[in-house]
Amino acid sequence: MLSFDIRSLESHAAIVNEELPASDPVWEEDDPKPENAVHVTGRLSGAGPGRFYWHGHIEGDVVLECSRCLAEAHAHVQDEAHLIFAERGDEETDDPDVYRLDPRAVELDLRPAIREEWLLAAPSYALCREDCKGLCPRCGADLNARPHACAHNEADPRWDTLRKLNQSSK
Repeated sequence: MLSFDIRSLESHAAIVNEELPASDPVWEEDDPKPENAVHVTGRLSGAGPGRFYWHGHIEGDVVLECSRCLAEAHAHVQDEAHLIFAERGDEETDDPDVYRLDPRAVELDLRPAIREEWLLAAPSYALCREDCKGLCPRCGADLNARPHACAHNEADPRWDTLRKLNQSSK
């Protein structure tokens, strides 16, 4: 569980060694979702009245679309995070890097902050393999699958005017 009783955090730190499942409702529809659970480790402690500090590490695998051929691509994600949580009204809550807590909250839930750190650490560009050939620009066929009959040597007629200008200048 990645939720902690705030009262107990005020007296002693909590060691975090948990999994955030890929099926957890914290993940939103368009997120680069983890392939399996994200492993979360670290230490959560009090940092003054109404303030808490988490230093930890997240690690897992993500499944994305290949940026060249749209096939499934896998990447490993890992990140070290330093997070501050503060009650609303604290002068630090003006900082966008500080997570706001409701002053009446009895639990501190790390999951939304872990999700945000995951989104920042996950790659936005992935390849299914290093030598991915992508898609044919003419017919859209996957060039990794097999050779196809699309005429790649045909000149694009949209460039004819420029070709004529180039030839007349020679």
